[in-house]
Amino acid sequence: RLCWGGPPAGPAGTGKTETTKDLARALGLPCYVFNCSDQMNYQTMADIFKGLAQVGAWGCFDEFNRIMIEVLSVVASQVKYVLDAVVNFSVPGNREKKYANLPAGTPPT
Repeated sequence: RLCWGGPPAGPAGTGKTETTKDLARALGLPCYVFNCSDQMNYQTMADIFKGLAQVGAWGCFDEFNRIMIEVLSVVASQVKYVLDAVVNFSVPGNREKKYANLPAGTPPT
């Protein structure tokens, strides 16, 4: 149930992205790095989240502070929906019958 994610924080050039990628590699998980810009909108972010959720990958968002504040408001809601679903479906009783016997974190095939 510890699937809440976490944002590494610190000054520029201290290895936050590389550390995240190395941790994902050590855990055997794919990690995709996205360079954010002011051209990203809520739909772009939704598409990224859908892709990450479908493959069970980690997302690393470089220069997240470049995204417009209006978009960040919607992104906060999108992230909350994803995390709420992770928590909800980590309980086997909340899943469809055909997935109820799978351990938490097992993607459907």
